Amino acid sequence: MPSDPVHGAGPGGASSERDTRARVARLILEHGPITASALGERVGLTPAAIRRHLDALLADGMIETGRARPGQTRRGRGRPAKWFAITDAGRSAFVHAYDDLATSALRFLAEAAGEGAVAAFARRQIADLERRYRPVVQAAPPHQRVRTLAEALSADGYAAAAAKAPQGGGEELCQHHCPVAHVAAEFPQLCEAETEAFSRLLGTPVQRLATIAHGDGICTTHVSSRSLCGGGAEDSGAGGVTPRGDAGERSPETTANSDEESGRTSL
Repeated sequence: MPSDPVHGAGPGGASSERDTRARVARLILEHGPITASALGERVGLTPAAIRRHLDALLADGMIETGRARPGQTRRGRGRPAKWFAITDAGRSAFVHAYDDLATSALRFLAEAAGEGAVAAFARRQIADLERRYRPVVQAAPPHQRVRTLAEALSADGYAAAAAKAPQGGGEELCQHHCPVAHVAAEFPQLCEAETEAFSRLLGTPVQRLATIAHGDGICTTHVSSRSLCGGGAEDSGAGGVTPRGDAGERSPETTANSDEESGRTSL
């Protein structure tokens, strides 16, 4: 993990200053909400020094303050202690550092085993998500499956929503957050595996229109109308799209010829 996952030291600042600030941020991430005095004791800094680092982290939006720890009952007189907690932006700074490690690992995989190995890895990663979502999505009426999938994605932190497509019929599945966007920017196989999984789950052709990984504000997937694809009737399968196993083999749930799959999913 980089020593400076958060920004704090100004131009020309000492490396030790950045390292200390990163350490303070990590302690807040791991032990927060926490007071300045407790932080100072853990890091071994004077009250003035710890305040300097906290002020910088507050200015960068990496941390936030509160007057009472969650669940704490105030006792006694005097001004309540100020507690510091990590923000979503601060947490994301550490997440991106792990993304760098994941990106390096995929680069090595591509060099050692080829691009096909990266695609196989992406399919395997998305397979667990697909297995978890399948019972929920297929239990919903066909006309509510996109919304059900969006709700399942939101529960996993994708901040997804479903809406009618503005043109041409069908629906749009929008994801306002992507936990692997930093990695997918270099390895689009991750986006492609996810898109293929959406098609199998919904049982209808889908097309990825925009991705956060490529600089768009939202990941947008167009979902074709089932009535236009001959899939308007109630069904209990995957609408003619072939689910695959982790390594690309046919799964026990196969309902159609897998050769049709690549032609039905536009990436």
